[in-house]
Amino acid sequence: MTTLRCDHSRVGEGVGGAGAASGTVEVGVTEFSFPVEAGQIMLFARAVGDPNPAYSDPVAAAESEAGSIIAPPTFVQSGAHYNPDWTLRPMVGEPWFGSGRTPTGTAQPAPHSGGLHAEQHFEYHRHIRPGDVLTVTLRSGKAWEKVGRRGGRLRFEETISEYRDAKGELIITSRNIIVRPEHTVDAEESA
Repeated sequence: MTTLRCDHSRVGEGVGGAGAASGTVEVGVTEFSFPVEAGQIMLFARAVGDPNPAYSDPVAAAESEAGSIIAPPTFVQSGAHYNPDWTLRPMVGEPWFGSGRTPTGTAQPAPHSGGLHAEQHFEYHRHIRPGDVLTVTLRSGKAWEKVGRRGGRLRFEETISEYRDAKGELIITSRNIIVRPEHTVDAEESA
């Protein structure tokens, strides 16, 4: 298993139109297992405030179009807790992003920090159900740049996550887009 890492020196290879560049960010691939349980689905639905009985009531779910308990649409995001390389996952005895006396709990910035979660896309091939054990594969997608009005160059990076069941069938494809400004806009600049 290798860690997903972006090589920012390659962003923008293959220059396109004026003010924009495109290319692929060369990164490794991360793969991990994500077991799905009925209790996780129920708690996730409660956390996002969705009272749909298809997420928690076996009797109501059996009478629904789905035929059994299914996971809410964005449930796959909780799979990050099973990723051993996830930077927001606490590791026993180690400082981590969000803990300690400093804002990050570490002397160095967290990997992949300084970006903004710009977009998230999901393509569903079938419902996720309790008992599924998903294999999640994270890989890099496209990368491109645009020139912003105040933040200078903006770097966009796409990460693609594929969720497959025990048979290897693709269940969900997710695309995450992060944007990183070249520099931070000061409060005086934005006024």
